[in-house]
Amino acid sequence: MHAPNLIEALPYIQEFRGHTVVVKYGGSAMENPDLVQVVLQDIAVLNAINIRAVVVHGGGKSISQRMGEAGIQPRFVSGIRVTDAESMKIVESVLDREVNADIVHRLQRMGASAAGVSGKEVFLASKGPLIKTDDGFADAGLVGEVARVNLAPIRECFNDGEVPVVSPIGRDENGVIYNINADISAMELAIALRAAKLVYISDVPGVLRDASNPSSLIPTIRISEIAGLAEQGVLKGGMLPKLDSAKDALERGVGKVQFIDGRQEHSLLAEMFTEAGCGTEIIR
Repeated sequence: MHAPNLIEALPYIQEFRGHTVVVKYGGSAMENPDLVQVVLQDIAVLNAINIRAVVVHGGGKSISQRMGEAGIQPRFVSGIRVTDAESMKIVESVLDREVNADIVHRLQRMGASAAGVSGKEVFLASKGPLIKTDDGFADAGLVGEVARVNLAPIRECFNDGEVPVVSPIGRDENGVIYNINADISAMELAIALRAAKLVYISDVPGVLRDASNPSSLIPTIRISEIAGLAEQGVLKGGMLPKLDSAKDALERGVGKVQFIDGRQEHSLLAEMFTEAGCGTEIIR
């Protein structure tokens, strides 16, 4: 980075030093090893300048692959993975022992302090509701939602100067393990931490007014505008629930929510430390 870039970044570094940023990283943005490396470099930079970064990761493709190897056909209802007891063992193993461990190892190789934290130590879970389908309702099995967040493991990492890398699973009061949507896990953790920023890294540029036109990016959306954009058909498919969760996060204490493209090199640093930023920010 050239000196002028550092000068531009300085006020943003000063603003966020000592504050918490929750980064949700998942989907196809995790499938290119080179891009994964770049995203984790950005997170290592945050750690180096004393911004308390937390990573909540997904791992759906790896789970489906492992299930296939075990002879289990992945099933989805309205986009939600149906998770029985046998599938849950695979989900837990892949998320905690493979994906989580790989992210931690990569961060450590970059010189960042990082620690894997199983979501079952953080998220007190309860069974999720039935899923609405065209034919009525379906039970997705061991798919849960967050009932409460235990911040003790996260604070321990912060005290040690580490980046907590958290898997999106939870455990109920009886010890039953649940698969939890990674977007929701990140949102609930950001709310509990009263994070200055919640960043969703995916494989889209942000919120597009026209899904077929990348130049139609909407840079800023106020929560009062979400309903209108939904009525106009701008928010389609999985984007509407993402925007609804962003609204929930902002109304419950998160400073700002950002949607950025993990395929763009160093998009996290560009969003955090430049005036232009990138992606779409959701604000009050």
